[in-house]
Amino acid sequence: MDIRPNPEQEERFASIAVAMEAAGSIAICAHTNPDGDALGSGLALAAALRAKWPEKEVVSLLADPEPIPRLYDFLPFVDTLVHAADYDGVPDLFVSVDLSDVARLHDGEAVMRRARRSAIMDHHPCEEPYTDLALIRPDAAAAGVIVAEFALHLGVRITPQMAQCLFCALSTDTGRFQYQNADAEAFSVASLLVDAGASPSEVSLNVYQNYSLPFLHLKSAVMGRITTFAEGKVAYSYATAADLERTGASPDECDGLIDVVRSVAGSEVALFLKELPDGRVRGNLRSKSDLDISGIARELGGGGHRAAAGFTIESDLDEVLSAALPRLVALFSPVASEGGRGVQ
Repeated sequence: MDIRPNPEQEERFASIAVAMEAAGSIAICAHTNPDGDALGSGLALAAALRAKWPEKEVVSLLADPEPIPRLYDFLPFVDTLVHAADYDGVPDLFVSVDLSDVARLHDGEAVMRRARRSAIMDHHPCEEPYTDLALIRPDAAAAGVIVAEFALHLGVRITPQMAQCLFCALSTDTGRFQYQNADAEAFSVASLLVDAGASPSEVSLNVYQNYSLPFLHLKSAVMGRITTFAEGKVAYSYATAADLERTGASPDECDGLIDVVRSVAGSEVALFLKELPDGRVRGNLRSKSDLDISGIARELGGGGHRAAAGFTIESDLDEVLSAALPRLVALFSPVASEGGRGVQ
């Protein structure tokens, strides 16, 4: 299936490819607490560069010291990942994937700072890129879409292993092609990846049908706490550190719980708060309509897309809810409905 040409993207691709051609060593790093798009797109990009330039040193970095979430252990190339804190090289080129906020590089930021050049390949909104080169497309459904199209630009054959990583990236960031970002380009790229050897059923089996029993017990508790506000338009729930300890669920398994909250009939925006073992609170926001919740995430120290965003705060659950809930309810005030905050 053909993918529509994007002249501006091709121009940016060419500039990044020139930088890659000139580099003897390339380090690739995605964001802290990596999800399927971060891992899938980063691993696939590294594999594509190794295929294009086998003589170059290409390293895939993990921003955190922790291992990747268990759900993504099935991905090809995961054994090539190196913790950024353990990497002492000085790469000629550093490429950040699936993030436009330098703080989310975590341990990878130090590597970027000592690299000779840097680039971004991402789909999160960013007004001021922190690198020398940047290809940022907020209209792309996933970073995996950009990486797939970059591989085509390089003339690299997308192998079944690359395709599997990229399909995972695309599937997870579109919520199994259920979110508003599941556009024609996303389906075109997905078709290309399946033709190249990706297995949608294997991705689904590992990511969406592979939950531990402790996680399911936690999910039950979260479902029992769902509360709605603003006449049912705002849905909310939470998980405490005590819940994680009691059930034995892993924190990295909790990211999908926002979709449980999002599924409430009649709701338009959803908030899920998770208390981390270190005392911080991580918030996930989702919008089911045209309402833009990314501004609220930014106000709370995070960021993201119009329909999917998040933040992390050093506070307690009650204080975070007190800060987030009025902002969400305000989306449905008369001022907001007339074009004010939230419907930008």
